[in-house]
Amino acid sequence: MKVVACIALVAVLPLSMLAKEKPRPKILEITQVRIRTTNEKEAKNFYSGALRALFPSTSSTEPCDRCERMPAVAQELIEFDSINGPTPKDLVGAVFLRTDDVGALRNLLRRNKIKVGKLTKWTSGESFAVSDPERHCLVFVQAESGLQPPLGYSGSYGSWPRPGPHIIHAGFVVKDRTAMDHFYKDILGFHLYWHGGMKDGETDWVDMQVPDGTDWIEYMLNVPENADQHLRGVMNHIAVGVPDIKVADQELLASNLHLPVNEAPEIGRDGKWQLNLYDPDGTRIELMEFTPVEKPCCSEYTGPHPKP
Repeated sequence: MKVVACIALVAVLPLSMLAKEKPRPKILEITQVRIRTTNEKEAKNFYSGALRALFPSTSSTEPCDRCERMPAVAQELIEFDSINGPTPKDLVGAVFLRTDDVGALRNLLRRNKIKVGKLTKWTSGESFAVSDPERHCLVFVQAESGLQPPLGYSGSYGSWPRPGPHIIHAGFVVKDRTAMDHFYKDILGFHLYWHGGMKDGETDWVDMQVPDGTDWIEYMLNVPENADQHLRGVMNHIAVGVPDIKVADQELLASNLHLPVNEAPEIGRDGKWQLNLYDPDGTRIELMEFTPVEKPCCSEYTGPHPKP
């Protein structure tokens, strides 16, 4: 399902007025992202091949029907947007977030003077789009009941084959942390999960966790205004959770995929094992273990970790 372009953000009400409003609807998880690409065919081949290697089956005893339709699974997690014209700075075109009441959440944003997109309905639910203060597009989605499959899933309702690929966070280049915090924290209810930097005492990354789940939006701070396309591709990124990064690395190597870059696994400053891949346009796909294996730098975790 294609969603209309995001809407620009306007002024918001003071925080003191929010306490008088109705309880905020739940924001539960990331269900999908939109990736901009200069070659949709190559992008689909990359993502479907990587996911096939990383998630070959639901279990060791069950037949892998998902393997046969992995290209479709890739499109359930990734909505591709072909670039016509100059390449934009940010190739993460939108992040889709599940809420339990999309209409009430839209009304909450409108009461706070945030310009939102139209409410779009489909067979099993509805959605709307909105831009954060730095014009990153969010699409809030709601299904009729139960666990929602990603948008575009064509199987029977409720049959989305979890456990499997799940995007546990998405990162954006951010210039004004104060404005972003007001939108994500004060209005939407996100909370700080972890923050850190390349050096102790510095903050280059701020992880803002959804209020009712474990996924997060990551602010990528201190990025030069004149950053080239490679650096922007590193910073504007998505992350897929994996239970064992070394196993994931071996599965990728055994798959004989011709990946643009396959770096060695390493423990990040957050204490979690990670491995970076890059799609054909240079957008970073971070594979990350769900829990840390050592003490993180800079700050402690203040929220629950995602699970397989």
